[in-house]
Amino acid sequence: MTDWPEARPNDNRGGRYGRGSGSAQPEGARVMRQVRRGPAAPPGQGAYGGVPQQPSYVDGQGHGGHDGYDSGYNTGQVYGGSGGPGGGDGYAPQRPAPDWRRRIKVTAITLVTVLLVTTVATYFWADSKLNREVDLSKVIERPEKGEGTNYLIVGSDSREGMSDEDKKKLHTGSAEGKRTDSMMILHTGGNGPTLISLPRDSNVEIPSFKGSDSGKTYPATGRQVKLNAAYAEDGPELLVRTVEFNTGLHIDHYVEIGFGGFASIVDAVGGVEIDIPQDIKDTKSGADLKKGKQTLNGEEALAFVRTRYALAGSDLDRTKNQQKFLSALANQVATPGTVLNPFKLYPTMGAGLDSLIVDEDMGLFDLADMFWSMKGVSSGEGTSMNMPIAGSSGGNLLWDKAKVKQLVNELNNDEKVTVKGN
Repeated sequence: MTDWPEARPNDNRGGRYGRGSGSAQPEGARVMRQVRRGPAAPPGQGAYGGVPQQPSYVDGQGHGGHDGYDSGYNTGQVYGGSGGPGGGDGYAPQRPAPDWRRRIKVTAITLVTVLLVTTVATYFWADSKLNREVDLSKVIERPEKGEGTNYLIVGSDSREGMSDEDKKKLHTGSAEGKRTDSMMILHTGGNGPTLISLPRDSNVEIPSFKGSDSGKTYPATGRQVKLNAAYAEDGPELLVRTVEFNTGLHIDHYVEIGFGGFASIVDAVGGVEIDIPQDIKDTKSGADLKKGKQTLNGEEALAFVRTRYALAGSDLDRTKNQQKFLSALANQVATPGTVLNPFKLYPTMGAGLDSLIVDEDMGLFDLADMFWSMKGVSSGEGTSMNMPIAGSSGGNLLWDKAKVKQLVNELNNDEKVTVKGN
């Protein structure tokens, strides 16, 4: 027998408190057992024969012999361990850093694609709006083409599409049909642009021509008329034929704009700044302008370029004002503030293209060349002049034939113009 309270032999419990204690410390000082999960022991190999082995306790505090919690706790490894899906710290995996190089590349490709699609769409939209109504193939007996490109630019008094209120506002009157109010030749080439005004009262000979509608050929009779009469008689084709016959200069493209279209373009760009050389008051054109630099709206601009009776040089002074204003208009249209601003660019293009009448072979690149060349004239890179005048007869202005011949030779050879106009 053993003596109480000594332990029984082979009891292996040591000096414990009571039978239920497996530690030298009181039962309440221990924590809940932590279950270590793992593969079940094979039958018959448990700690007590066939009974499965139970979790062991090393330090009496529920720890498995390590400083931290049992690494097998709940298999989740929440507070440490290296077996969790998040790595050593146990947190969810972090997202990879953004690939900025790839993002920039994708953004650049997207922007280029959008720009390309917009440019192509704008080109076809603009090209479809050009009124290609003039057939220069109907012009007969044409002079040989020279170097560079020659544009015949015509401002007509067409009131097409204008309401009675517009006619009253713009002081255009209500005359039927249309006549030329201004005519210019713009030459572009390697020696800078040259803009030459052809006064409407210029004395010219009407040559033989083919009717634009009838197709009938009319022989020359030697008729001497004012230049604007050619347009009134059979339209743009006869005007081109008459200009070519009387100058010997081949006209490559024809561009015409009416009253309403001109005013619309000026308003679309927000007005055009110009320095007016003198006070102008003309009841027929409606002009009431003061001397000095100012911005003209569409109504004021149309009155300015139409004024002739309030000017000392009448039609010759008017052509100078027309050149000056058209160059300033082209310069305004070609500024970054218009070209890069869609809220200005598209209204301007729409107003201009709707109102222009051009020849069948005229393209958008030709039109752009014309505008940039006129901009060059205003910036001093080119020359502007009137056709050289020798005198007048019966109200008609007579050209200086020797100077005109020299001028045409220089243009045909794309040489620097040395001839001086009026």
